[in-house]
Amino acid sequence: MDKIAKDVGDIQSRLLDHKPIINAEIRYFVREFEEKRGHRESRLLESLNKMVPEANEQMLPTDLEGMMSDVIKRLEAANHMAERVQQRELEAQQSTQLQGNMERLKDEWTEFVKEQQRLKEEVDEEHAKAVGQLSTLYSEKKKDLTKFSPL
Repeated sequence: MDKIAKDVGDIQSRLLDHKPIINAEIRYFVREFEEKRGHRESRLLESLNKMVPEANEQMLPTDLEGMMSDVIKRLEAANHMAERVQQRELEAQQSTQLQGNMERLKDEWTEFVKEQQRLKEEVDEEHAKAVGQLSTLYSEKKKDLTKFSPL
């Protein structure tokens, strides 16, 4: 029974206890990082640490306020020019719309005049027919009157 318990303990330690494998991986990583790379990363960080202040000195101007006022003036000028362009574009668009509206109104007026002319001709025809009917009616009545009158 002792032998079975010992075998079960060995199997359990091999399957569930990962400490020896993890310790071996840690030793491998440390050896790889320290020995093979030769502190390459620390040298790289030191050189970057030297380059950053040099870049800051070269890149940043000493007269920051003067530069900001110049930038603000340029931005104001650009805004003014953009507003003028927008105003001109709006005026051109309104002019184009006005011309389009004028053309549309002229077309509508022409159509209106044509329609009025057609209606006038219809009324004239009806009037002529009514005058013709009335003249025939009165001429018949006149004939009837002449028949019955003793003159």
